[in-house]
Amino acid sequence: MELHFSEEVLEARERGGALVALETSVVAQGLPYPKNLEAARACEEAVRRAGATPAATAVIGGQIHVGLSAESLRRLAEPDRPKLKVGSRDLAVAVARGADGGTTVSATCEIAAAAGIQVFATGGLGGVHRGYEEHLDVSQDLGAIARFPVAVVCAGAKSVLDLPRTLELLETLGVPVLGLGTHDFPAFYARSSGLELEHALADVDEAARVVHARLKTLGQGGLVLALPPPAAEAMGADEVERLIVLALDGARREGIHGKAVTPYLLSRLAELSGGRTLAANVGLLVHNARYAGALAVRLQGQG
Repeated sequence: MELHFSEEVLEARERGGALVALETSVVAQGLPYPKNLEAARACEEAVRRAGATPAATAVIGGQIHVGLSAESLRRLAEPDRPKLKVGSRDLAVAVARGADGGTTVSATCEIAAAAGIQVFATGGLGGVHRGYEEHLDVSQDLGAIARFPVAVVCAGAKSVLDLPRTLELLETLGVPVLGLGTHDFPAFYARSSGLELEHALADVDEAARVVHARLKTLGQGGLVLALPPPAAEAMGADEVERLIVLALDGARREGIHGKAVTPYLLSRLAELSGGRTLAANVGLLVHNARYAGALAVRLQGQG
């Protein structure tokens, strides 16, 4: 894979510094402007303050970038510019067409692995969509995490998904889902889903040992590190569920489907909650980035 590294990422690679991959679909499609740009910058700064270097991934003019300039980040964020939502399956099309695109979890995992980056911070995973019985809708994210050797720090899976089935499929794919300080699988906006995780990691040092064992010692695929969202911004699970039911009903009425579903639901939830879900989303993104930065630094000491 031909990659184009920013100067900051190149310098970190040359000195053997810790790197954290960041996805950009949240910038291109997930959050409204200018909140998307503010959140992206805050995530990068959180990684830097933890002692690591941020490496946001994207397709810019048909080239795969690892680390973005301020101009490229703004190019993805501005609402009047055309850009694709790029998963792993879409990378070839985006490159061949010379397009701009924000990378999802699946594409970011693939690019991070190609760049030798072990840690990736995102908001929430994609997964098995609700209504799976009627329409087979499963995110590329899950297969990509199983395939590519990257530790994904997230606030669980997006609340709008079928969380029990998402966890079941991750187990089927052989992907460990490890709670960071909790045995309760986080539910994105909410700290608790009520779904029990078999393993919880006490601190970032233990997380680094587990990541090193899986990725380096054993040479296995990726893993999920589930970090509850900050208590200050988190919402109650019952309230979130009530809002999701309303948003899903709206999506059905308007005929929203496929890739458009998640961005629609996130936008609708922000409206229904008076902006509280948006604040929770930004809060957990920065929280995850900060943890991922600390984890990447610890991994440097694992050899």
